[in-house]
Amino acid sequence: MRIILGTLVACTLAATAALAQQQPATPSTSAPSAAATAAPVPAGGQWRASKLIGVDVYNQQNEKLGEINELIIDSSGRVAGAVLGVGGFLGMGEHDVMVSMDKLKFSNEAGKSTTGASSADNREWYPDRAVLNASKDQLKAMKQFKY
Repeated sequence: MRIILGTLVACTLAATAALAQQQPATPSTSAPSAAATAAPVPAGGQWRASKLIGVDVYNQQNEKLGEINELIIDSSGRVAGAVLGVGGFLGMGEHDVMVSMDKLKFSNEAGKSTTGASSADNREWYPDRAVLNASKDQLKAMKQFKY
């Protein structure tokens, strides 16, 4: 009986040593790298699409033209254009038109007060305004965009 028990213990130890030699040492993949866990910081000119809805659009004479009502995405995932609500009062009689994104210039220069905020807090995920080189009459004359 002792011979069988001794043989069993010897085989178990040999198998454990063989397994330890066969498995290569691999770096641990369970801990994410520091770069992967860092919070995203908005770069200049990057904004959340959901925060663009409702942004006021002005012309170069600082006259309010309307606001962004919707963003239209094409099948490749690129923004095809922004739907602007022009004219009307409290949503009544509003005329929706679509303009390409390259026609809109976004900025954070509307005079927001940032007193008491640190410089890291000043970077926001949305612009204060958009500027479009057009008049209200030009936009009202455009073909209405229908969803």
